[in-house]
Amino acid sequence: MSLQPTLSEASAEFCFLLILLVPLAGAGLALLSCGLGRSRSAAHSMLASLCVMATAAITYVICGFRWQGAPGTADHVLLIGAKSWSWIAASPFLLRGMPLDLSSTSLIVLLQIFSVALTALIPLSSGSDRWRLSAMCFSTVLLAGWTYPLFAHWVWGGGWLAQLGANRGLGRGFLDGGGSGAIQAVGGLTALSVSWILGPRRGKYSADGMPAAIPGHSVVLVLLGCFFAWLGWLGLNSAGAILFAEAEPSRIVLVAVNTTLAAGASLLATLGITRHRFGRPDASLVANGWVAGLVASSAGSAMVKPAAAMIVGLVAGTLIPFAVDLLEFRFAIDDPGGAISVHAIAGLWGLLALGLLADVRSAASGQWLAQLIGIATLIGFVLPLSYALNWLLDRVHRQRVDDEGEQLGMDLHELGASAYPEFASHSEEFMPH
Repeated sequence: MSLQPTLSEASAEFCFLLILLVPLAGAGLALLSCGLGRSRSAAHSMLASLCVMATAAITYVICGFRWQGAPGTADHVLLIGAKSWSWIAASPFLLRGMPLDLSSTSLIVLLQIFSVALTALIPLSSGSDRWRLSAMCFSTVLLAGWTYPLFAHWVWGGGWLAQLGANRGLGRGFLDGGGSGAIQAVGGLTALSVSWILGPRRGKYSADGMPAAIPGHSVVLVLLGCFFAWLGWLGLNSAGAILFAEAEPSRIVLVAVNTTLAAGASLLATLGITRHRFGRPDASLVANGWVAGLVASSAGSAMVKPAAAMIVGLVAGTLIPFAVDLLEFRFAIDDPGGAISVHAIAGLWGLLALGLLADVRSAASGQWLAQLIGIATLIGFVLPLSYALNWLLDRVHRQRVDDEGEQLGMDLHELGASAYPEFASHSEEFMPH
């Protein structure tokens, strides 16, 4: 069980201020999800964002931190091969007995409350226009109460993935400073599970299986969300670097530079590819490229050089348009906001990139192998777990709205009022039946 280093008072105050930026990332993702959805579900989308963030935060405080813990707190271990492997924490429910001050553990709790809320936002865009509000909240309880804290313990709470370095000599163990895996990939894989269970939107696929383009209703909201996401990610990556990657506060300048470079390189890569393929840039895909760069930067922004950060972003931005096409055309997965491509695929790439490009002597130390083990855990354990939990939920509480509600729009069906009462919502004339 590793011990969390003690921060000086000045460093703790600085870290606290950085953590306060993280909710801006949530605002950015909420605007992206809303803008990429239909106009008749816009109010529902924004309200759902607030609801799942509230549900995630409360659930995490009630029982999530119990399972995640922090380095140095109580945990349950398994003895395998004369080595002690931590698999789950044993912290108190409801944060009982925990002094909420500027201690390292308290800062971790605050950052994780915001982080689990951010994770819960990611699947919303995949379920856009057809996911019931109550089902979103119940699904968030499962995510924040079990799936997220379990994997986060393995990564950030002194769990077995973090112990791969000490117990097996694989570099410094699995590393994920800002949450490319623990936040982004977990959220993205949950989005994949939700998309599978809900099925495509009404009219998305024709009788011969060809997908129809259903454009988002407001590119302006989408692009505004990119700016908010940038600010939030600067806080997320910086605070994560201090608390989970043991970076000195002075290294935060490097984190901010790398986060910005990765996002910028990713955006330009997606812009160039869409312009080449379609004759002009696709604003929605380019926006997703920007966020994908932020996502990929999170794992190692404190551990790579600026040139490597641009490589991370270029690859992420190149992956996005092809991943979106692959999911939509080959696997018939309807993901209106591109959350699976942006958060799951770019997040997994960010984890791998840390092992390949980070300045931790990865080739000699086996850091790349520790990263691969973490990626395999996400795909082989977290994805099936998330799917199983949401599948069981769907058996008890149907997650998808009925056809009449989807045709009417989530705003009128579930809220009884339109987001834009003075304007007519888009019809379905462009959609195949």
